[in-house]
Amino acid sequence: MANTAEQQALLKLRDQIDEKDRAILQLLSERAQLAEQVAEVKQSHLNPGEELIFYRPEREAQVLRKVQDLNPGPLDDHMVATLFREIMSACLALENPQKVAYLGPKGTFSYDATVKQFGQFAQMQPEQSIEDVFKAVSKGDVKYGVVPVENSNEGAVHRTFDCLQTSKLNIIGEVELAIHHNLLSKCDSLQEIEIVFAHEQALAQCKEWLAKHLPNAKLAAEASNGIAAQKAQTHPNSAAIASKNASEIYDLTILESTIQDSADNTTRFLVLSQQSTMSSGHDKTAMVFSTPNTPGALNNVLQVFADEQISMTRIVSRPSATATWDYVFFVDVIGHISEQPLKGVLPKLQACTSMLKILGAYPQSPL
Repeated sequence: MANTAEQQALLKLRDQIDEKDRAILQLLSERAQLAEQVAEVKQSHLNPGEELIFYRPEREAQVLRKVQDLNPGPLDDHMVATLFREIMSACLALENPQKVAYLGPKGTFSYDATVKQFGQFAQMQPEQSIEDVFKAVSKGDVKYGVVPVENSNEGAVHRTFDCLQTSKLNIIGEVELAIHHNLLSKCDSLQEIEIVFAHEQALAQCKEWLAKHLPNAKLAAEASNGIAAQKAQTHPNSAAIASKNASEIYDLTILESTIQDSADNTTRFLVLSQQSTMSSGHDKTAMVFSTPNTPGALNNVLQVFADEQISMTRIVSRPSATATWDYVFFVDVIGHISEQPLKGVLPKLQACTSMLKILGAYPQSPL
């Protein structure tokens, strides 16, 4: 009798789930139709010679924040936002599939960050280096690019900052990704491993684990963890440090998981484009500047931000790409450059810097 009652209860619940699935599918179809209408309206109001822009990161950020605010549970906010990211990705693909370059090949954390930002329905183009990602976007081969910029433990990704100095691209978004490194191999045990392939950042982020568990293994820096995984496929007695996705893509066994030295290891990525963004209401502005070689020059710039109570979230110094022994400073501040108080301090910043370049204004990551 109990089994019969259980079966009846489950059957009733499953019927209700089927009904909700039909309703969800109908709403998704209606949403997709509205997305197609949005594209038609944009196209009909396009000025001669004007390029139609389909992807608006500020609009997506607003939608994701709104659904998190409206979320009644039991799904947590991150789950809800991730689901809606994929819905928007699918609808955007109906309008115009977005082509995105990333530091490849498949299986890199840059690939994972690209999926997190653009969803599964974007057309993803792997590039061999950070410089190649910049080039692909600059030449118009793709509309967008995703590059790593800093890690919570190892700091700045210098190649990205160096490319930002000379590039004309805009930063239009940011992605934060929790990094879980895994040791992947065709070997059956750690004792067989003689060489470990990985990106230099991954080697640095796992140096204590490697010193303890593989003290005699050679460490080989590669252009990406995806390339490292490819090498571990064919190189005898080898392993790679890479993501869980890489293990599935390249048919490698996860010998050890989460081998990063810090549990809260996070990498931040930037989204690049030739387009710019409007305000989303929760934004950052990135800029790079140099100062005259005079006492207190840097403090004068920082005081401008302090006087206007503009919050600075990051400052990084790098050698200048144009002058020996000269340095530039990369700064992220809260706010959009088109709005006050940032818009109003531009003349003050220009007056106390020898070079000032706005790298982009973009929505703070909602995920």
